[in-house]
Amino acid sequence: MAIWMPASLAFSPTSLTSRLPLSSFDFSLNAENGLNGLEEKKRVMVLGGDGFCGWPTSLYLSDRGHDVMIVDNLSRRKIDLDLGCDSLTPIASPETRVQAWKEVSGKEIQFHNVDVAKEYDLLVQLIKDFQPDSIVHFAEQRAAPYSMKTSKTKRYTVDNNVGGSNNLCCAVIDAEIDAHIVHLGTMGVYGYGTSGGEIPEGYIDVILPGGRESNILHPAYPGSVYHATKCLDALLWQFYQKNDQLRITDLHQGIVWGTNTPQTVLDERLVNRFDYDGDYGTVLNRFLMQGAMGVPLTVYGTGGQTRGFIHISDTARCIEIAINNPPAKGDRVEIFNQIAETRRVRDIAEMVAKLTGVEANFIPNPRQEAAENELDVSNRKFCNLGLDPITLDTGLFDEVTEIVKKYKHRCDPKKILPASFWNKKRAEECATLDPNSIELKDKEAVEP
Repeated sequence: MAIWMPASLAFSPTSLTSRLPLSSFDFSLNAENGLNGLEEKKRVMVLGGDGFCGWPTSLYLSDRGHDVMIVDNLSRRKIDLDLGCDSLTPIASPETRVQAWKEVSGKEIQFHNVDVAKEYDLLVQLIKDFQPDSIVHFAEQRAAPYSMKTSKTKRYTVDNNVGGSNNLCCAVIDAEIDAHIVHLGTMGVYGYGTSGGEIPEGYIDVILPGGRESNILHPAYPGSVYHATKCLDALLWQFYQKNDQLRITDLHQGIVWGTNTPQTVLDERLVNRFDYDGDYGTVLNRFLMQGAMGVPLTVYGTGGQTRGFIHISDTARCIEIAINNPPAKGDRVEIFNQIAETRRVRDIAEMVAKLTGVEANFIPNPRQEAAENELDVSNRKFCNLGLDPITLDTGLFDEVTEIVKKYKHRCDPKKILPASFWNKKRAEECATLDPNSIELKDKEAVEP
């Protein structure tokens, strides 16, 4: 489970702890936050810029001095209505968000409500009008559980994700612009525990028949319909790079934790969304929410799943690093592994249990996956380009628990247990789970 890193860029939990909890955020915007003389201001179009990763990334890029346009059809907000489960944090409308950002920063972010997968002509026109240097592509249905929920959500995930990615490539070509596409992918394209060693960054050395050496795209091994769409995206990137010389960077990101960033805490109207439910809540955020509310931690199966993790603030930093280091025209698709470290789920549960005094509850696994796996991942590229990743230090959990305490009245406990199952067998194994059995307790009542 080791992550290689140059000694000069070794993790420093002490310094990181002092910079990330809400109480220690720097609430001022100043020139030091912006571009230095060696960096170029760019016009950046952020597709899916209203979402969990897209919104803080848009603010970060704007804060850094880039000219940002958000394009989003607000589908994630519509899914909230379908699921009957709002973000734990009360997120403002896109119009209110960008106005608040202008008030606190003096910088403008454009917002356009466009469906990338369905409104192709509008997308082409926006690209022609804005003339972006880079297009960051977050505009995909991002939750594996939701993608496995029903036949309807499976079809929607494929249509939206693959259709949107194909539309983006076509739109860049039709707009006759040399924009660099930066796509947020997932570590799940590799599968888990299938490489037999360290997972390289996108491409793997192989020996072909006859002893021929080659370096090929890492074989895909998706674990859900969502992950399958990211694998299909990867093939689209390879084709359009080869056929049309598009410049593309694909970021294989780990599981995101955290909620706010130094930009989103500047005003209540800028707060990022916080998903805690079984479909959209990421595992560490779910554990921290449950611990803060006195709910036994919902560990799936044995908890032996090892996954890559990254803090939401590092997501934004990695996007800018990718933007500033585009491949040259004609170069193959650039691929980065966007993670800080790997951890086993039951070990994370143990960390949160010790912190909160709430026990772990091992429940049937709704997913079709290996009960246990190892995960060794290379993240050399981002580290060599200057990323100093934030790691899972319990001192950094304060940011999430403070959010939970503030908005716990918005939590619907019936949404905490898993509600999407990979197949009929998994659904049958989870049949005893009762959403109505979850009771919220006062945090003080469960502290050791």
